[in-house]
Amino acid sequence: MLNIGYVGFGKSTNRYHLPYIKQRLDRISVKRIYARHLGKRPEDEAFWSKQGTKFSEDFDDVLEDESLDLVVVVTPAPSHFTMVKQLLERGHNVLVDKPMTNTLAEAEELVALAREKQLFVMPFQNRRFDSDFLTLKQVLAAGYVGRPIDLEVHMDHYRPNDGGVTGDPMNGDWYGHGVHLVDQMISLFGVPNKANFDVRSTRELGDYIDDQFEAQLFYPDAFKATVQATESAAVAYPKWILHGTKGTYIKHNIDQQEYDLKTGIMPGSPNFGLDAPQDYGQVVYYNQNGDRIEKTIPSLPGDYGGVYDAVYETLVNGSEKLVSDTEMLGVIKVLEAGLADSEPHTTKFN
Repeated sequence: MLNIGYVGFGKSTNRYHLPYIKQRLDRISVKRIYARHLGKRPEDEAFWSKQGTKFSEDFDDVLEDESLDLVVVVTPAPSHFTMVKQLLERGHNVLVDKPMTNTLAEAEELVALAREKQLFVMPFQNRRFDSDFLTLKQVLAAGYVGRPIDLEVHMDHYRPNDGGVTGDPMNGDWYGHGVHLVDQMISLFGVPNKANFDVRSTRELGDYIDDQFEAQLFYPDAFKATVQATESAAVAYPKWILHGTKGTYIKHNIDQQEYDLKTGIMPGSPNFGLDAPQDYGQVVYYNQNGDRIEKTIPSLPGDYGGVYDAVYETLVNGSEKLVSDTEMLGVIKVLEAGLADSEPHTTKFN
């Protein structure tokens, strides 16, 4: 049994974490939850209290609890570095919500501290278990499109009235959404050789916090991956567009887990997170005989709880981490470079 504690009990904890833990209570036990202010989610508190979970408004209760095998930090992004550092210093393994830190120097400090104390630290990159991303990996592995040339991924919304956000740049779209897309690319292809960045504030001119970005990541063998997001797309781009030497794959709609979670449909419910057939991706490719083939690719099921399965395997059975230290540092390196200049710019990494 893996005994875990949570730092934070807000929307993200109760939408992206605990619903998946409920499906894994045979091997994961939530021993403690810290929140600055309890009583805001009485039904959720009641459920976990019945499971034996102890609630507290004192962070020291988590720091001092030596029975915890893992602490999960789900707090506002600017607090991540300080909280994770305190937990590591007190001997805790830590899973931290994205983005892990603001700067590469901070991330390197946490990784070095974890190595020194022989502890586990890793960001919660749940979108490695998006249905659409898992299906894209299958398309690449099958070789439908041949050698990939251009890969484009979007995370588009229509939120025209949500501009005017102030505060830490970590609250912008580049760190908030870009962290997922950059991690997906780095998990597939590694850190790019160089990148072109265009990170902007568009809804409220002069905003300090970005709400739109495009980053072109350049790799060997003439391959380019583009990650892009906007809050002003009344009609969204396809989620994935992949062109290769033999064909093209296009997937329009996003993973359904988030849609279901937002409407209160939880993991374990019938058809949770599953694509409708009309939302499956389409591949057009040419086979060895030169025949043009059009094929529908059924979406693989997604499961954000896969992060916890991977963490369990690492902490209990000694498996390699889902997100390696090289990958987590690479993501922060790219994110930090994206905000190095307020104007479009290019950064070389290798």
